[in-house]
Amino acid sequence: MTEITHNLFVGDDSDCASGLFSHIIHACKTCHQTALSYRDSLQSTHPNYLIYETESDLYLNMVDMERELLPLYTNPIMFAAMNFLDKYTKEHKILVHCNQGFSRSPSIVLLYCARKKIIPSTSYHDALKQFIELFPQYNPGRGIALYMEHNFQNLVEGTQ
Repeated sequence: MTEITHNLFVGDDSDCASGLFSHIIHACKTCHQTALSYRDSLQSTHPNYLIYETESDLYLNMVDMERELLPLYTNPIMFAAMNFLDKYTKEHKILVHCNQGFSRSPSIVLLYCARKKIIPSTSYHDALKQFIELFPQYNPGRGIALYMEHNFQNLVEGTQ
Protein backbone atom coordinates (compact mmCIF):
# COMPACT_ATOMS: atom_id res chain seq x y z
CA MET A 1 0.00 0.00 0.00
CA THR A 2 1.13 3.54 -0.72
CA GLU A 3 0.19 6.81 0.94
CA ILE A 4 -0.47 9.26 -1.89
CA THR A 5 -1.32 12.31 0.20
CA HIS A 6 -2.26 12.92 3.84
CA ASN A 7 -4.60 10.13 5.04
CA LEU A 8 -5.15 8.74 1.52
CA PHE A 9 -3.75 5.33 0.58
CA VAL A 10 -3.92 3.11 -2.52
CA GLY A 11 -3.78 -0.64 -2.07
CA ASP A 12 -4.99 -4.08 -3.02
CA ASP A 13 -7.13 -6.83 -1.50
CA SER A 14 -4.47 -7.82 1.02
CA ASP A 15 -4.25 -4.23 2.31
CA CYS A 16 -8.01 -4.24 2.76
CA ALA A 17 -7.79 -7.40 4.85
CA SER A 18 -5.01 -5.94 7.03
CA GLY A 19 -7.43 -4.23 9.42
CA LEU A 20 -5.33 -1.04 9.45
CA PHE A 21 -8.05 1.24 8.10
CA SER A 22 -11.34 2.33 9.62
CA HIS A 23 -12.61 3.76 6.31
CA ILE A 24 -12.28 1.98 2.98
CA ILE A 25 -13.40 2.45 -0.61
CA HIS A 26 -13.74 -0.98 -2.21
CA ALA A 27 -13.41 -0.43 -5.98
CA CYS A 28 -14.12 -4.03 -6.91
CA LYS A 29 -17.15 -6.12 -7.71
CA THR A 30 -16.08 -8.95 -5.40
CA CYS A 31 -16.33 -6.74 -2.31
CA HIS A 32 -19.63 -5.30 -3.57
CA GLN A 33 -20.93 -8.86 -3.95
CA THR A 34 -19.83 -9.81 -0.45
CA ALA A 35 -21.30 -6.68 1.15
CA LEU A 36 -24.67 -7.19 -0.53
CA SER A 37 -24.65 -11.02 -0.39
CA TYR A 38 -25.11 -11.80 -4.07
CA ARG A 39 -23.38 -13.98 -6.66
CA ASP A 40 -22.93 -13.35 -10.37
CA SER A 41 -24.77 -10.07 -11.10
CA LEU A 42 -27.10 -7.81 -9.17
CA GLN A 43 -30.26 -6.67 -10.93
CA SER A 44 -29.73 -3.22 -12.43
CA THR A 45 -32.95 -2.08 -10.73
CA HIS A 46 -31.55 -2.81 -7.26
CA PRO A 47 -31.10 0.45 -5.28
CA ASN A 48 -27.46 -0.45 -4.54
CA TYR A 49 -26.63 -1.76 -8.02
CA LEU A 50 -23.65 0.59 -8.44
CA ILE A 51 -22.91 1.88 -4.95
CA TYR A 52 -23.41 0.69 -1.40
CA GLU A 53 -22.30 2.94 1.45
CA THR A 54 -22.07 2.28 5.17
CA GLU A 55 -20.70 4.56 7.89
CA SER A 56 -17.14 3.50 7.14
CA ASP A 57 -17.11 1.73 3.78
CA LEU A 58 -18.02 2.52 0.20
CA TYR A 59 -18.57 -0.52 -2.02
CA LEU A 60 -18.39 0.12 -5.76
CA ASN A 61 -19.66 -2.30 -8.39
CA MET A 62 -16.64 -1.72 -10.59
CA VAL A 63 -14.71 -4.05 -12.90
CA ASP A 64 -11.72 -3.69 -15.20
CA MET A 65 -12.52 -4.35 -18.83
CA GLU A 66 -11.04 -3.77 -22.24
CA ARG A 67 -13.86 -1.61 -23.55
CA GLU A 68 -14.26 1.93 -22.29
CA LEU A 69 -16.24 2.21 -19.07
CA LEU A 70 -19.55 3.97 -19.68
CA PRO A 71 -20.19 7.34 -18.00
CA LEU A 72 -23.80 6.30 -17.35
CA TYR A 73 -22.53 3.80 -14.78
CA THR A 74 -19.06 5.04 -13.92
CA ASN A 75 -19.79 8.73 -13.29
CA PRO A 76 -22.07 8.01 -10.30
CA ILE A 77 -19.42 5.64 -8.94
CA MET A 78 -16.65 8.23 -9.28
CA PHE A 79 -18.73 11.03 -7.76
CA ALA A 80 -19.70 8.81 -4.82
CA ALA A 81 -16.02 8.09 -4.25
CA MET A 82 -15.18 11.81 -4.38
CA ASN A 83 -17.92 12.58 -1.85
CA PHE A 84 -16.72 9.81 0.47
CA LEU A 85 -13.15 11.10 0.31
CA ASP A 86 -14.25 14.69 0.90
CA LYS A 87 -16.25 13.55 3.91
CA TYR A 88 -13.62 11.45 5.65
CA THR A 89 -10.01 12.24 4.63
CA LYS A 90 -9.52 15.08 7.11
CA GLU A 91 -10.08 12.86 10.15
CA HIS A 92 -9.48 9.29 8.98
CA LYS A 93 -6.88 7.29 7.12
CA ILE A 94 -8.67 5.99 4.05
CA LEU A 95 -7.70 3.05 1.89
CA VAL A 96 -8.91 2.97 -1.70
CA HIS A 97 -8.38 -0.55 -2.97
CA CYS A 98 -9.16 -2.78 -5.90
CA ASN A 99 -8.09 -6.37 -6.46
CA GLN A 100 -4.47 -5.73 -7.47
CA GLY A 101 -4.14 -2.03 -6.62
CA PHE A 102 -2.87 -0.87 -10.02
CA SER A 103 -5.91 0.28 -12.02
CA ARG A 104 -9.30 1.17 -10.52
CA SER A 105 -8.28 2.32 -7.05
CA PRO A 106 -5.40 4.55 -8.19
CA SER A 107 -7.65 6.01 -10.91
CA ILE A 108 -10.07 7.14 -8.21
CA VAL A 109 -7.21 8.63 -6.21
CA LEU A 110 -5.76 10.32 -9.31
CA LEU A 111 -9.10 12.04 -9.89
CA TYR A 112 -9.33 13.10 -6.26
CA CYS A 113 -5.81 14.55 -6.36
CA ALA A 114 -6.64 16.48 -9.54
CA ARG A 115 -9.83 17.86 -8.00
CA LYS A 116 -7.85 18.98 -4.93
CA LYS A 117 -5.09 20.51 -7.12
CA ILE A 118 -2.46 18.16 -5.69
CA ILE A 119 -1.68 17.27 -9.31
CA PRO A 120 -2.61 19.19 -12.49
CA SER A 121 -6.28 19.17 -13.45
CA THR A 122 -5.83 20.61 -16.95
CA SER A 123 -6.02 17.22 -18.68
CA TYR A 124 -5.85 13.52 -17.92
CA HIS A 125 -2.41 13.34 -19.53
CA ASP A 126 -1.03 16.17 -17.38
CA ALA A 127 -2.52 14.62 -14.25
CA LEU A 128 -1.22 11.19 -15.24
CA LYS A 129 2.37 12.42 -15.63
CA GLN A 130 2.38 13.90 -12.14
CA PHE A 131 0.45 11.03 -10.54
CA ILE A 132 2.98 8.48 -11.81
CA GLU A 133 5.61 10.33 -9.78
CA LEU A 134 3.47 9.73 -6.68
CA PHE A 135 2.47 6.18 -7.62
CA PRO A 136 4.83 4.62 -10.21
CA GLN A 137 2.91 1.32 -10.15
CA TYR A 138 -0.16 2.94 -11.75
CA ASN A 139 -1.19 0.74 -14.65
CA PRO A 140 -4.80 1.46 -15.60
CA GLY A 141 -6.72 -1.09 -17.59
CA ARG A 142 -7.70 -0.01 -21.09
CA GLY A 143 -11.37 0.55 -20.17
CA ILE A 144 -10.74 2.87 -17.25
CA ALA A 145 -7.89 4.68 -19.03
CA LEU A 146 -10.20 5.50 -21.97
CA TYR A 147 -12.97 6.52 -19.59
CA MET A 148 -10.63 8.83 -17.65
CA GLU A 149 -9.20 10.35 -20.83
CA HIS A 150 -12.61 11.06 -22.38
CA ASN A 151 -14.38 12.24 -19.21
CA PHE A 152 -11.62 13.83 -17.17
CA GLN A 153 -12.70 17.48 -17.36
CA ASN A 154 -16.31 16.67 -16.44
CA LEU A 155 -15.09 14.53 -13.56
CA VAL A 156 -12.77 17.24 -12.26
CA GLU A 157 -15.52 19.85 -12.55
CA GLY A 158 -18.07 17.53 -10.97
CA THR A 159 -20.48 17.58 -13.90
CA GLN A 160 -22.21 14.64 -15.50
